Amino acid sequence: MVVVVGAGPTGLATACALRLQGVAVRVVDGAPGPATSSRALGLQPRGSEVLERLGALGDLPERSVGIRRVVLHVGGRRSGELRVGRPTRLVRRPGLLVSQAEVEAGLRARLADLGVHVEWGTAVTGLDQDERGAVLSTTAGRVAADWVIGCDGAHSAVRKAAGIGFPGVPLVEGFVLGDVRVDLPLPRDAVGVWVRGGEMFSAFPLPGGVWRFMAPAPGTPVGAVPEFLSGAARRHAGLDVPVGDDWTWASVFRIHRRLAETYRRGRVLLAGDAAHIHSPFGGQGMNTGLGDAENLAWRLALVATGRAGDRLLDGYQAERRPVAEEVLSATSGLTGLVLGGSRPSRLVRDRVLFPLMTLAPAEKAIWERASQLRTSYARSPFGRRPRIGDRVARFAATGGFGWTLAAPRPDTCAAAVRDALGEVRRAHHDADALLVRPDGHLAWRGEPEPDALRHAVAALLHR
Repeated sequence: MVVVVGAGPTGLATACALRLQGVAVRVVDGAPGPATSSRALGLQPRGSEVLERLGALGDLPERSVGIRRVVLHVGGRRSGELRVGRPTRLVRRPGLLVSQAEVEAGLRARLADLGVHVEWGTAVTGLDQDERGAVLSTTAGRVAADWVIGCDGAHSAVRKAAGIGFPGVPLVEGFVLGDVRVDLPLPRDAVGVWVRGGEMFSAFPLPGGVWRFMAPAPGTPVGAVPEFLSGAARRHAGLDVPVGDDWTWASVFRIHRRLAETYRRGRVLLAGDAAHIHSPFGGQGMNTGLGDAENLAWRLALVATGRAGDRLLDGYQAERRPVAEEVLSATSGLTGLVLGGSRPSRLVRDRVLFPLMTLAPAEKAIWERASQLRTSYARSPFGRRPRIGDRVARFAATGGFGWTLAAPRPDTCAAAVRDALGEVRRAHHDADALLVRPDGHLAWRGEPEPDALRHAVAALLHR
């Protein structure tokens, strides 16, 4: 039994992926019920791909706002636009703006289809573990588990109970955001960003005629957020936004940059915000957690079902922690760029960096990096593509969350690994054979012979 603590996107995606691999799962959460506020709102192409693999994407793209560009303004004047939704050879779908609550609802429905329901009102208060398993102390009683996955956010009780450090630094002391239902003379396929000196204001279109406003505002109490953001909208963008009942949500937070010292301690593993937190600039948070979920799930499924030794779990941190480090560095840099820490840096931002960002080569590089489809676990930049660890686009979002074998004679080769991996999807591929992991990355390539594949899988599973 695997117990997932936390019913946010990361926890729900992890549970779905484990169930799809035949693992018994419980999901517990200390909240009394599902969240209704939007919180995170950016679903990058990689995040959509993960949901599609899990069978949880549904009609979310049709109910979301597809973002095609980021419009930049300096000192009240339009500076240019960054076309982030432009299709490239790598990225074929747009980024989506949609409430995190909607993403969670889709994942909960999928998990229910797989026979699991979230156990609300079950907050973790302690944890004991040995080499055989773990026991969680919760407000609803004791919960036994073979493995525990902490997906319970930045203040993770699981991480604290396991004694895993979470070092880092604050980046911005006070940030406010709020959602308001209002008609604005702004394009609904664009994010607007306004900077003036050390001030910043941004507007994000959400479904249902709602707009999300965000701005730095140290010391602002949550009750004063609508008034502050209404004034910022008028001052920076010339927008008339009344302060009244049309404000559906407001929040005040500090931006931190933190990374767990380790992603595993014994029978406890961490994923999502429990393992890393960073600036919301760039919309990477929810998507990085979804990437953690699928990478951990296929590994733990093999270990939990006795098909692999637990050394396979070492690859989870080896692959995902560097991704988090890169996201932390990139989002911190973007935060510093947009906010401008000094007058010289703001001058460089306004006169040099913003104009450069809107050039076609920079647009493409920024968009492909933000999409997270460039993520690769290959150990070397050299070698024939796809390399071991590369995402294999052809098989990355087709047929569900499972293994794929592509070979000239796929039926013969698939039979050689069925006992080790379970049912394997088969596809035709000329020349060599490709074994693609459930998360869409290449596990092995070689001669399309059963014996070669059998030995490769045994090495992969540490058997």
